[in-house]
Order: sequence, then structure tokens, then C-alpha cells
Amino acid sequence: MAENPSTKLSTLPFRHPPQIIPSSSTHPLKPTPKKTHPQFQSCHDSIDVTPGARILCEILSKSSPAEVEAALSSTGIQPSPEVVEEVLKLSYGSPTTAIKFFRWAGLGQKLSSYSWNLIVDLLGKNEMFEPMWDAIRSMKQEGVLSIATFVSVFGSYCVAGRINEAFMTFDVMERYGVSPNVVAVNSLLSAICREDNQTLKALEFFEKIKTKIPPDGDSFAILLEGWEKEGNVARAKTTFGEMVIRVGWSPQNMSAYDAFLTTLVRGSQSDEAIKFLQVMKGKNCLPGLKFFSNALDILVKQNDSANAITLWNIMVGSGLVPNLIMYNAMIGLLCNKNDIENAFQFLDEMPFYAAFPDSLTYNMIFQCLIKNKKVREASRFFFEMIKNEYPPTHQNCAAAISMLLDGEDPETAIEIWDYMVKNGISPLDDSSNALLVGFSDMGRLTELRRFTETMLDQRIVIYESTRGKIKNAFYKKGRNAQDIYESLSRKWKSL
Repeated sequence: MAENPSTKLSTLPFRHPPQIIPSSSTHPLKPTPKKTHPQFQSCHDSIDVTPGARILCEILSKSSPAEVEAALSSTGIQPSPEVVEEVLKLSYGSPTTAIKFFRWAGLGQKLSSYSWNLIVDLLGKNEMFEPMWDAIRSMKQEGVLSIATFVSVFGSYCVAGRINEAFMTFDVMERYGVSPNVVAVNSLLSAICREDNQTLKALEFFEKIKTKIPPDGDSFAILLEGWEKEGNVARAKTTFGEMVIRVGWSPQNMSAYDAFLTTLVRGSQSDEAIKFLQVMKGKNCLPGLKFFSNALDILVKQNDSANAITLWNIMVGSGLVPNLIMYNAMIGLLCNKNDIENAFQFLDEMPFYAAFPDSLTYNMIFQCLIKNKKVREASRFFFEMIKNEYPPTHQNCAAAISMLLDGEDPETAIEIWDYMVKNGISPLDDSSNALLVGFSDMGRLTELRRFTETMLDQRIVIYESTRGKIKNAFYKKGRNAQDIYESLSRKWKSL
């Protein structure tokens, strides 16, 4: 194995140099291509840093390995165990000088087990695995090794893409005097599943270890969250089935239930998710509001109003209280499906759950009424909106004016336009042109002339296509009407 000169054992920061374990032994080290290191937090990024720790961190980030010990000694600072921990947390980006600091800080005091774990984690996150294992051997001599140390190693290997070496680390734990337990198992499962598309690897480890160390609810939750991330419905069903057999039902396993049900919903198997929800309700294991909110978001994207309503009824029937965002999601879905009746039902029940409608709620329903050409309903709803101080958007105003004029309700169309003008709802151009086009199509020249003059006075842009409609409407009515149009046309040209 190639040795990095900057990490030779002679430079390591350990007060009791360990015996070297040969590379041919159980020491799980194989060189792999280096990944780009993440951006680590430093003292430059942090505000809440003690003065002594900041001085020491600055030295580590700016000094060369050969100079750092002298620079540290020249400060006259004798760092407490807490300051050592603080400095290490902020020195992941300077691993070589951090090693020197660790050695220097340990000359006059016994360092905490947390400091040792930090140096192991720091080395591992920088993929300096040889010195990391030397640190672990020194920790064994110091008697400060723990499960937490190996949890860090699992994470470092998995982030580096060296999952097989994480497995080997688990296998050698007992040789270092640490007995693996379900916490260690779950930590390794979690480290693997955090990486993309590696849940099958985690399952392989799980299958191998479950007869030696019985899994708990968290073990299954980690796997189910992995299947959820990967969208593997079939594997999720198998894992969930085994979970029920091994650990039974318990409200403490809610994260596992959330992940399993979400996988089903996202995998377009909402019918099955609803069946499981009914079972869970009977077992007093119904998920919380977070699951229902996420599931509704998925069903909205899938445009599945039938299952969304069923899910909603289970939720409110179990005593959970939906919020405004969830109501708006449901109303938006129903409006998209043109299910106006149910949309109004949801709107009416909102105050009973202290989820009061907002502008989005009203505008989604108003838009749906316009789209479905519900003239009378849209007219009544407009007045309800402005009464509750949630006016339509300018886009909905323009669409409503066109629809109302097509439906022969010019009075409400005018009310909407007047409301826009009086209340400063802008831009006015689309609504104004919709009003003029509607009156042109209806042949109502009196209103057409009055509103055209008003809009010209207000410098509202009248589109060329609208002008053509106005001209045709006047020219159809004979000579006198043509003269009126020509008068309007001259006024246009003078602007």
C-alpha cells in the first residue's frame, strides 16, 4: 500500500504509539480513487467561537505541518479539553495540522474520549484511513474506544464509497474490545442507506447479521426509508412483512410505517396504502400529520382525487387536524378535476378546523367556476370574495369578465372591472380588453363607446385585435355608428 508522506506514523499525534497491524491482516485498507472532499466548517464560517479556539484554529489553517507545533507553543495557550474539542470540530479542512495539534494538546493532559472520536472522524472524513486506524489502536490502549468510534468509521467508509470496508470494520469490532450490538448494526445500515442506490447492500448485511444480533424497529425503519428513497415497492413490502412478524406493531415504529406507506403511495399503489392504514388504525399505529401531508402532495401530483379524499377522511376521522396548506392542496386537486361540489364542501368545513381560507383558496375555486362557465355561481362567488377581502387576481378578473359577457351577465362583468379600477388591481389591460371585446360581440354600443372613451382617457392599452372588434361592431349598425367609431379612432391616433 502506498503511504502518504504527510501521514507517516512518526508524525501521528498519539502519546502511546500503537503496534502496527500489518496490511495483510484484518486491517481493511485498499486504496481507491479519491473523491472530492466536502466543504468543511471552519472558524471563518462560525461566529460563536471562543477566543482561544479561534487563535488556535487560525494557526492550524495557516501554518505548515513543520511550523505548527512551534506556532501553537508560542501562543502560551494551554487548551482545556473543551477547547481541544472545539478546535477539532472546526479543523476538518486542515487534517495534517489538526493531527499535530492533537498531539501537542495531549502532551500535558489526558484528552477526552470525545476528542479521540473527533480525530478519528476527522481522519476518516478526509479519507486518511491508515492514520485513522492507528488512532483507533491508540484509543484501545487508552481504553476510550466505544461504539461511537466505529459508527464514525462506518460513515467515513460509506461516504468514500468503500462499503465493503465498512463491513470489515464491523467484523473486527470485537478484536478491539467493543462488542457489536443492535446500535452498531443500525448505524452501519443507516450509513449505507444514506448513499444513493445502496439499500440492497444494506439488506445483504442485514440478512447476514440478523440471526446473530436480533433487529429492532429502527433496523427495519432504516431499510424501509432506503426503499422509499429508491422507490422499490416490492422490496419495501417484503421488509415490512418481516418487520411485522419479528417486532409486531408499535406506535414507536412510526417512522417505519411512514416510509412504507409513502413508498406505496409514490409507487401508485394508494389502494394498498389505504388498506394498510385501516389495519394500522386498528392497531393504534396510525401515522401522524406529516405522513398525510406528504401523501396528499404525492396524490395531488398524480391527479388522484378519489384516493386523496379517502385518505383525507381517514385522517380527519382519526382526530388529526388538517392545516391551510393541506386544504389548499385538496381544493386545488378537486378544482383541477372540475369537482366543484366537493371543492365547496372542503371550503365550507375549513373554519371548523381553524384553517381559514386565503386568497389562493378563493382564487382556485373562482378559476374553476370560470373554466366551467358557471355564470351565476361565479357572480355570487365574486361578491363573497370581495366581502371577505380576498379579491380575484388580475388574470381571474380578465377570464371572469370574458365568461360573464359570453354568459350574458354584463352587470357583474362591469362590477369586476370597476372594482379593479377602484382598488388598484393591475395590470388592467387584459380585463379592459376583455370588457370591450364582450360588448362588441354583444352589440351593446352604448356601453362599448362609454368604456372605450374611459379607457382611452386612462391611457389603458387597447390591443389591435380589440380595435378591429370595436370597428366591426360599430360598422354593422349603420352610418351614425360608423361616425362614432371614426370619432373614437381619431382620439386613438391623437394619443
